[in-house]
Amino acid sequence: MKPKIVVIVGPTASGKTSLSIELAKKINGEIISSDSMQIYKDMNIGTAKVTKEEAQNIKHYLIDFLSPEERYTVSDFKKDSEKAISEILSKGKMPIVVGGTGLYVNSLIYGIEYQDMEYDEEYRNELMKKAETPEGLKELYEEANKIDSEAMKKISENDKKRIVRVLEIYKATGKTKTEQEILSKQKELKYDFKIFGITFDREKLYNRINRRVDIMIDQGLEEEVKNLISKYSKFPTAMQGLGYKEVVQYFDGELSREEMIEKIKQESRRYAKRQLTWFRKNKDIIWLNGEDDVSYNVSQIIKEL
Repeated sequence: MKPKIVVIVGPTASGKTSLSIELAKKINGEIISSDSMQIYKDMNIGTAKVTKEEAQNIKHYLIDFLSPEERYTVSDFKKDSEKAISEILSKGKMPIVVGGTGLYVNSLIYGIEYQDMEYDEEYRNELMKKAETPEGLKELYEEANKIDSEAMKKISENDKKRIVRVLEIYKATGKTKTEQEILSKQKELKYDFKIFGITFDREKLYNRINRRVDIMIDQGLEEEVKNLISKYSKFPTAMQGLGYKEVVQYFDGELSREEMIEKIKQESRRYAKRQLTWFRKNKDIIWLNGEDDVSYNVSQIIKEL
């Protein structure tokens, strides 16, 4: 029988962290983060990284281990998360994969092998710059749609990161993202993944997101970004993170402080909407209501194991 692995997904601010910790306490579990920004050191407030107090002595993997100067790929995550799963299982514990980065989660639960690509930094910068304007982003979306219309069915016209990813994969490998996924899905999976998603009333979720941003500002997000800029010389991916790029725009005089805060809230709400769109297309997810009591949702997960 294949070992069971719990996976908890959902939009930002939906309560994944607290649910996963309570579950880990009940089922003797350890947590593997599948968040593409929490991997970076010194980026704590803006990524809502779990604190020592919140973790309640539950071991977390793939958090706070990489310099913001380094690039981290989906294939890196797949390799590192599989290593973490093996380590947790060897202790007789239950691995719990938690996060909102859909590409990371899919690479693991469906065994998708994204080849290690030689990144063309110049090409990526060129694409990201073009994506800054609505016209440029539309042009990139249309270009990506011509290359890989199947992949683009799951990608919003406003999702800069994923649109650029489709174009990068094709340029670097000569294969489309869809072709790579079809080839890799032919391999048998080693684990039995039980996937749970947290859903939320949209208005209530947006209120939670707005509150979270206010808390981040109060906790010192601006100071965190200042420290990052003074400590590190380059940010190939890290400073593109939600909350960080807006603070940099404020420092550069492109936004007022009020505009910066409002833009972080707006972009966070948009991101949550994209996350929900991505996960709702997955027929394997068992949905939980984020408004229900955490202990109730823990019991619902345990029933399915």
